[in-house]
Amino acid sequence: MSEELNRDAMTPEADELDLNEQRRIRREKLAKLQAMGRNPFLIEKWDVDHHSKDIKDNFDDMDGKPVVIAGRITAKRQMGKASFIDIQDKQGKIQVYVRQDAITPEEYEIFLTYDLGDILGVKGEVFKTRHGEISVKAEEAVLLSKSLQPLPDKWHGLKDQDQRYRQRYVDLIVNPDVKETFIMRAKIIKEIKRVLEDEFGYLEVDTPILTTIAGGANARPFETHHNTLDLDMKLRISNELYLKRLIVGGLDRVYEMGKMFRNEGMDRNHNPEFTSMECYMAYGNMENTMEVTERVVSQAALAATGSMVIEYQGKTFDLTPPWRRLNMADAVKEITGVDFSAIETDEEARKAALEKGMDPEDVKDWTRGKILAEMFEEFCEDVPGYLDGPVFIVGHPVEVSPLAKRDPVDPRITRRFEAYVNGWEIANAFSELNDPIDQYERFKVQQAQLDDGTDDEAHPMDMDFVNALEVGLPPTGGLGIGIDRVIMLITDAPSIRDIILFPTMKPVDK
Repeated sequence: MSEELNRDAMTPEADELDLNEQRRIRREKLAKLQAMGRNPFLIEKWDVDHHSKDIKDNFDDMDGKPVVIAGRITAKRQMGKASFIDIQDKQGKIQVYVRQDAITPEEYEIFLTYDLGDILGVKGEVFKTRHGEISVKAEEAVLLSKSLQPLPDKWHGLKDQDQRYRQRYVDLIVNPDVKETFIMRAKIIKEIKRVLEDEFGYLEVDTPILTTIAGGANARPFETHHNTLDLDMKLRISNELYLKRLIVGGLDRVYEMGKMFRNEGMDRNHNPEFTSMECYMAYGNMENTMEVTERVVSQAALAATGSMVIEYQGKTFDLTPPWRRLNMADAVKEITGVDFSAIETDEEARKAALEKGMDPEDVKDWTRGKILAEMFEEFCEDVPGYLDGPVFIVGHPVEVSPLAKRDPVDPRITRRFEAYVNGWEIANAFSELNDPIDQYERFKVQQAQLDDGTDDEAHPMDMDFVNALEVGLPPTGGLGIGIDRVIMLITDAPSIRDIILFPTMKPVDK
């Protein structure tokens, strides 16, 4: 039978074979197996009852007991009439001992033709080798799926970063730490939902992804067309306006975690398709949402890592509540020396901006509030370590906060905060604007900026949302958290692409 089946790919020389030649050999093996009536692709199920880590962790109870396992062959060592292979399943790896006299000589000859990457089902008995390795002694080994393409060499792995993102399925097989990152991602998301629902009483809801008006954030949307309705539509940039409509309708605490889409640049912190969580609390305010932010992020870190103190790229951050607060104007004064409490007019603010070297063409049309926000972004956010946090930045000007309540003491600023960790904005929250007249006037300003081309990311007019406010929105605290950035921090991932299973990539032929 060994003459019928080509075993070349199991020899060391196979590593040097051309990739296409290896593929050809594997296809020939498959064809011969099929001709023998052993087509692995006809097998529909394999009743797995144990996994690698569970067997190892409970060896004292498992020793000598029968198990049924399955997984991918990642290593093979042949010693005459016996072989050792490593099987990789969802929990890790376990060694399997295969003897010719245990599975019959005919089956053993077929077994020897199996390649690294093949999916194998094994029935056998748990034991420990004389070298002390917990293993499974095979009584049956069945090929469940044939890998027609060889995996990367185990010593070099899949190292090319671009290829890893494009072929995440291979990345997950050959880089165990990648699988662990995405297991942690799932734990983080699960814990965030638990905290919101069990500790704060939020209800999870679903709102439209396809919209006619992309509102709720300043961003450029992706555009598409609905053929049946002959209607131009957009992918949502935020779900805020829909969620606040639900607060109007009497669903007092709602949240949604899902994909948002922004047709903008890409870098280590930005992907055009990303995960965001927004939640709204009727009869709550900015301080309430600060508590939610602290609790959600710190508990997510604890669930994923066992600690509220995390390490990110060599830096340590203690996420334990309470977090520090810092006023935007105070930050600008501390870093630039410009005291906005002494600046009353737009002209005074423009003069201060020019003295700090800001672009005259930009500054000439900006208001005092806009200049304050731009100076914070340009001068404070770039100071190494200044916004390492965790810290809440408060005191945002009205001009850059079209959906937030005005501060009752200083109506030039709003009841808004942004949360920063590692200099990154991870959350944005408001005491929500519920005055429909004020909202309409702010939308008018935004619409004018869109119409005259001065701001192509401004809010368009959404009259149905204004109508909802006229029906009556109770005092509401709203919060948005960038889930991907939080996951980056907790998992110590250097790029957002490392925590998105299939990040947006430019096609290789472009």
